[in-house]
Amino acid sequence: MSVNLSAYNKIKEELKPYNAKLVAVSKLKPAADIQALYDLGQRIFGENYVQELQEKQVLLPTDIQWHFIGHLQSNKVKYIAPFVTMIHAVDSMKLLEEINKQAGKFNRTIECLLQVHIAEEETKFGLSEKELEQLLEEWQKQRESLPNIRIAGLMGMATNTDDLDQVRKEFRHLKSLQTSLKACFFADEDTFNELSVGMSGDYTIALEEGSTMVRIGSMLFGARN
Repeated sequence: MSVNLSAYNKIKEELKPYNAKLVAVSKLKPAADIQALYDLGQRIFGENYVQELQEKQVLLPTDIQWHFIGHLQSNKVKYIAPFVTMIHAVDSMKLLEEINKQAGKFNRTIECLLQVHIAEEETKFGLSEKELEQLLEEWQKQRESLPNIRIAGLMGMATNTDDLDQVRKEFRHLKSLQTSLKACFFADEDTFNELSVGMSGDYTIALEEGSTMVRIGSMLFGARN
């Protein structure tokens, strides 16, 4: 079996005290590997590419919760709207509106995370804090016309660095941002509770800093070809 059983069990144990969820990142991995992890009890899988996700979805059990974690173009939403549970990297009002429109065609509600740019690298996608507030203000005005999405929280990627203090600082900052925005925009609602941060190299720090969802691939499935 190409799935690392001991790593899976270790991660599951580490998540328990935090009541956090594991998103098993299965991009570029065959459906058989996903099935193997599914057979061990895993239900949430994260994919980065629309076409690859479409191809796998039809081959695998229908109760898998598919999370789309890559950068998503508006014109591709329609392909995953029939089945995707959560979209992690929403970075514009236009994309939110398109997700709502496509989800509505299937009478579904799709959970969305807003991606915030917390890293020092310029290459990573995501909203600045100002853009994030503007988006939420815009959403608040329009929310009656967006019944098929639910804004569930924030997502971020730390700087790719060996300086773990910096990584911790970035995660902590995102958590404080989530707390203040929840108080401002979602005070009376049981939503905006999710914080999707932490990957194979930094998930233990992410958990300590408030992550509710870690995205782990290589530890579970081995290096990608």
